[in-house]
Amino acid sequence: MPTALVTGATGLVGMHLVPRLRHGGWSVRALVRDVARARTIGLGDAALVEGDVLDAAAFSRAADGCDAVFHAAAVITPRGGWEAYRRPNVDGTANAIAAASGAGARLVHVSSVAVYGATGRYSADGRPTDESTPPGRIPDDAYYARSKRESEALVLEAQRTGRLWATAVRPCVLYGPHDRQFVPRIGRLLRFGVAPVIAGGTNTLAIVHAANVADGMVRAAEHDDANGKVYNLANDGSVSARAFFELAAEGLGRRVRVVSVPWRVARAVFGAIRIIAPIVMGDRFTATMSASLDFLGRDNPFSSERARRELGWEPPVDPERGIVDAFRWWTAHR
Repeated sequence: MPTALVTGATGLVGMHLVPRLRHGGWSVRALVRDVARARTIGLGDAALVEGDVLDAAAFSRAADGCDAVFHAAAVITPRGGWEAYRRPNVDGTANAIAAASGAGARLVHVSSVAVYGATGRYSADGRPTDESTPPGRIPDDAYYARSKRESEALVLEAQRTGRLWATAVRPCVLYGPHDRQFVPRIGRLLRFGVAPVIAGGTNTLAIVHAANVADGMVRAAEHDDANGKVYNLANDGSVSARAFFELAAEGLGRRVRVVSVPWRVARAVFGAIRIIAPIVMGDRFTATMSASLDFLGRDNPFSSERARRELGWEPPVDPERGIVDAFRWWTAHR
């Protein structure tokens, strides 16, 4: 039975990755900061090892004897500037590389489509953005995207120089049961009974269920030829913005009226928010504004065909079921 070490096991991806590994016949260890808390949230029979990704020695001890390290730990919206992102995301990944290399284990790194940049993800000719698409510019204040690009680059360079077997996966916006980011924000918005969409809401959203990402990660670890490659796990089914809000409302058990907003109005509103947000929220909010408008009003630009073709990735959770279940879970556990 192969043994896996999972970081970020109490996060959204990790909570779906641990049962996927167990179902696939893996023995699982989880590196967690608080063993007592981790026991309360349901990690099955995973062996809990206390430690932090910034503690290189603890990380290496946890990885000893493992066949694969699944590095899902990352911060998304910490308070503070660049260092608040760089230390856990970049330095933590450097420690993951060292731990996996020392153990002779494969490394599966959770990157992000943020590495393409907010504009680089949309091709001028409308072709889907795949792993061959050159990355676009990332603004200095887009701290999360910068940290994910730098951490992924560390992994690929370590593989290229022969330090270890490694691959990376790039999800888009994640959702599912145990979500503490996207689903709660949408759920709080929908409590007012109104859901705004742009230009009819016919565009497909760049969202992916965490269980589908977990499935792709395990498949990548088990596929010899994944070494040195990256995989978009960013298109597990097409769901329009309007359908998303309708399915979310079903999961919440409430009536929600979908209201269409013209593009020009949406741009004006976002422009006003861009001016006001720094005063109210500081620099954490401004870097995401343009990307947020594109997310709400444009089609999912990403292709996941490489994962389907090479890994045999057939996402086990369809959006129609997954969205309802995610909001139903949040309603029950918030």
